[in-house]
Amino acid sequence: KYYRTHHTETNLSELSQPASMSGKGNSGSSSSSGSNSGSNSYTPYTVTGSGTNSQGNNYDTRSQPSGGAYHYSNNDGSYYYSNGNNSTYHNDGQGSSTYTAPNGNVYKK
Repeated sequence: KYYRTHHTETNLSELSQPASMSGKGNSGSSSSSGSNSGSNSYTPYTVTGSGTNSQGNNYDTRSQPSGGAYHYSNNDGSYYYSNGNNSTYHNDGQGSSTYTAPNGNVYKK
């Protein structure tokens, strides 16, 4: 009996170790809440305001689990997202888009 309890304890500590280690790794980065929750850092979002800027482009401001965000929809068909985890996405409306990740990496399509 003693051996079995002891065995369970080691299992538990082994299980909790990777979790605590990844927690440490995440807290080092500025966007820990964004990187933790993956796709959930964008949804669910709440639109907190919207309007039209001086160029006649529509925008709305949003609140996401990872922070404040906004979305622009422009007259020329392009659009732009800025997300709460510091990532941005821009589509020029002509088939090419640029995504900037929270860590500053830029991906072009």
